[in-house]
Amino acid sequence: MALKIKEIEEESLRLPLHERALLAEHLIQSLETEEDEDAERLWVAEAERRYKEYKEGRVKAKPADMVFQDIRSKLA
Repeated sequence: MALKIKEIEEESLRLPLHERALLAEHLIQSLETEEDEDAERLWVAEAERRYKEYKEGRVKAKPADMVFQDIRSKLA
């Protein structure tokens, strides 16, 4: 079994960065079998906190197209 895992790891490391990130995301999601009952409440609280910081001028906004462009350039 360890040899098979090693082979999969070596093959995976030859993938482009964005494909490795996608694979990692899928593997992590496969481990999440239970739903966190507090997750939605915590995400709403986080979104409200961030919005408040934005409205108070403590953080600067960036257009979504620029955010996605930055992410794509880092994954290429």
